Amino acid sequence: MLELQFITHFTDRYSYFDSARMALEGGCRWIQLRMKDTPLDIVEQEALRIQALCRDYGARFIIDDHVELAARIHADGVHLGKKDMPVDEARRLLGPDFIIGGTANTYEDVVQHVRNGANYIGCGPFRFTTTKKGLAPILGLEGYRRIVGQMRAEGITLPIVAIGGITYEDIPEIMKTEVNGIALSGTILRAEDPVAETRRILELF
Repeated sequence: MLELQFITHFTDRYSYFDSARMALEGGCRWIQLRMKDTPLDIVEQEALRIQALCRDYGARFIIDDHVELAARIHADGVHLGKKDMPVDEARRLLGPDFIIGGTANTYEDVVQHVRNGANYIGCGPFRFTTTKKGLAPILGLEGYRRIVGQMRAEGITLPIVAIGGITYEDIPEIMKTEVNGIALSGTILRAEDPVAETRRILELF
């Protein structure tokens, strides 16, 4: 069963809160709040608003990067990029019950996250994306096939979520690589009707 993860973003039309609300209205039940280069007090204000919204919808609420904030407001979990706090350090601080995701670009990254106690992997980028700076090498379909194949061969069952510039048209082929989830942001927000687009995407799942 594939899972859709929505990563908040802001545009000329929508705020972070708007983006989360529309994804939830469309049926997504996993929201990650990502507000890079934003003062922590502003992140916390948005986190509390979006967390309340997620609880209304019965959705998981994950905060990007800010481990202490996730602990303080009792978010469901945290996602950690390569330049964020190491997963094992976050696990020591958060304990066993928090969801911790880690970013990976290679099979070696995946193995490290398994050792460090991650619950899932955000693996990418699938292709170039404007919502993220300092991208690692692009994986494409072949990259996912290779990493998932190596994981299967070694008996690693950690969920892999594909991320990075993925469009509606890409999803059927990505699903065939046997990843466990798809993370989207711009694809939904660029649609004429983001709520309807979320529903359309979930029909593929």
